[in-house]
Amino acid sequence: MVVKFTVDLNKPLVSQVGHLGEAYDEWVHQPIISKEGPRFFGNDYMEMFTRTRWWVIPLVWLPVISCLVLLSIQRGLAPAETAIAAVSGIFIWTLMEYSLHRFLFHMKTESYWANTFHYLLHGCHHKHPMDSLRLVFPPVATAILCVPFWSFFRVLSTPSVTPALFGGVLMGYVMYDLTHYYLHHGQPSTGVSKKLKSYHLNHHFRLQTMGFGITSSFWDIVFGTKPPPKATEKSG
Repeated sequence: MVVKFTVDLNKPLVSQVGHLGEAYDEWVHQPIISKEGPRFFGNDYMEMFTRTRWWVIPLVWLPVISCLVLLSIQRGLAPAETAIAAVSGIFIWTLMEYSLHRFLFHMKTESYWANTFHYLLHGCHHKHPMDSLRLVFPPVATAILCVPFWSFFRVLSTPSVTPALFGGVLMGYVMYDLTHYYLHHGQPSTGVSKKLKSYHLNHHFRLQTMGFGITSSFWDIVFGTKPPPKATEKSG
């Protein structure tokens, strides 16, 4: 008789979730609604690096974005062309946002290390959606991910365009992270923000296999993953 593994929520979770195997996907999509996040690691130093306050994101990345835009101008790109490159980068980010959320953040995993990686990447957010200190992405992790994307954009564009284009992508990311935080912890009462909050919470608590856009439903419409108006079925 095979005994199913049970996660002890009173102990550090990262070392446990991998043992769930194929049961991980169902477990991680059963949210626990609490403002207090779980313990990830037994080591206090490692635990500290899993927590990030929302204001750290603009504090770290807005100066970087400004430097990238100025670099394009210094390399001879006209201000109007720089603005176009930056806006294009923001638009590219919206597709990246959708694609990462749909295909990476919601990939199905079963092995120990794949489950552990997914939990650290996005699973923890679905399990504890109101954990405010693990909602935005830690800057160190973002910086590491920037390296391959920067290399990719260098291949696609000229030396003068690349900084502004990538700066736009980073700006789109900052807008995404701050919007995502607000949709969970803000209290919009009217307008676009209220609709976005309802749209995103529908993804968390009803149809988790649809509604992957955070800042916009545009790509959900394009790729047919926009939830029906009255989606009530919960899907893992």
